[in-house]
Amino acid sequence: MSVLESFGLAGKTALVTGAKRGIGKAMAVALAEAGADIIGVSATLEASGSDLEREVTAIGRSFHGYQCDFSNRDALKSFISTVKQNHPAINILVNNAGTIKRAPLQGHGDDIWDEVIEVNLSSQFILTREIGMGMVARGAGKIIFTASLLTFQGGITVPGYAASKGGIGQLTKAFANEWAAKGVNVNAIAPGYIATDNTEALRNDPERSKSILERIPAGRWGKATDFAGPAVFLASDASDYMHGTIMTVDGGWMGR
Repeated sequence: MSVLESFGLAGKTALVTGAKRGIGKAMAVALAEAGADIIGVSATLEASGSDLEREVTAIGRSFHGYQCDFSNRDALKSFISTVKQNHPAINILVNNAGTIKRAPLQGHGDDIWDEVIEVNLSSQFILTREIGMGMVARGAGKIIFTASLLTFQGGITVPGYAASKGGIGQLTKAFANEWAAKGVNVNAIAPGYIATDNTEALRNDPERSKSILERIPAGRWGKATDFAGPAVFLASDASDYMHGTIMTVDGGWMGR
């Protein structure tokens, strides 16, 4: 197999959560371009007729769309049962679903904390455990978590988000420690400051936006498409010896 061939995903099926827009959509399209069929899921993704479906099918790959509220444990378990029945051989899992709630610590209520931890951490553990069982049984699979710069830093007014993303970093390592020897690669991508819905408030704050850009060596906010290459790499044979790694895609922020 040549180096370029090792990046191919023909014959693979990828499940991408948080796939309707932003980074999740960009990763799903990239995986399709590399040859994978796509299962997309998010809280509001249309079962059919979505922009993502049109892009994936235009590439010539198959697409199946699902809705799931990842803050609802019963809805998650129902989705897992359905997707495992409809798609018994999922080769790639991209855990990208997430939410962020901003409030100062003194006003950061239990409801905010519980929702963020459930969506960003608990649901991802459960989904990975259940889908990963099939990968372990087959002796092969690729799992990619979406981490964050707040996997490494504390952030401001987002304690639940920071805690959840710190937990994602540890989950990545925990799953890798147990499943690497079973043929399953578990890694994470940590986005920097990316122009998505999650960062709209920051980009609309002139002072915060200026301070952020001044620290990024690349001098710009990231784009969702900046994650196409890293996602394909971690989903492909090219990354077969990578386990428990958190890959930063941050314009150089963490090196500053």
